[in-house]
Amino acid sequence: MSNTENQGKVKFNPVRFLLYIPVPWVYVLTYLTSLVPQYFWPVVIQSHKAITTIKIAGVVLFVIGAFYAGWGLLIFHRAQTTTTPGETSKKLVMSGPYRLSRNPMYVGLILAYLGEAGLLAQVWPVIFIPLIFSYVNWIVIPLEETVLKGDFGAEYENYCKRVHRWL
Repeated sequence: MSNTENQGKVKFNPVRFLLYIPVPWVYVLTYLTSLVPQYFWPVVIQSHKAITTIKIAGVVLFVIGAFYAGWGLLIFHRAQTTTTPGETSKKLVMSGPYRLSRNPMYVGLILAYLGEAGLLAQVWPVIFIPLIFSYVNWIVIPLEETVLKGDFGAEYENYCKRVHRWL
């Protein structure tokens, strides 16, 4: 097959397909998927004291996560730049929560996700969290970093030296 004929055919790439799903929805969909095994093979915590502690920790994690993710989103909106992976950014944001993490929205979403699982005392969603982490860490963030390096060059590379990807 020649290059011209090959250009007309589009290969299905599941990773590329996933990039059309907004990252917050990946968290939501993964949580909902984890409820299937939770329903069929529930893990029940017997201790009332443990459940109370887990639920309190869940509330705390959820509030901290929602605040941290929301703060990151607010800073992006104020900078009038994109939150969509792979799109060109208008400005390199390095203030607010971006002084502590290059990805505070993802950190916040993970904390909120874990908080939700704790609040509802559900174990299966916690078991599924490595799927989200893997997808975001090895698919989404590298895509974003490639675009940011192309857009901001040495300024972004210096920022990466000062601030960790996660915390």
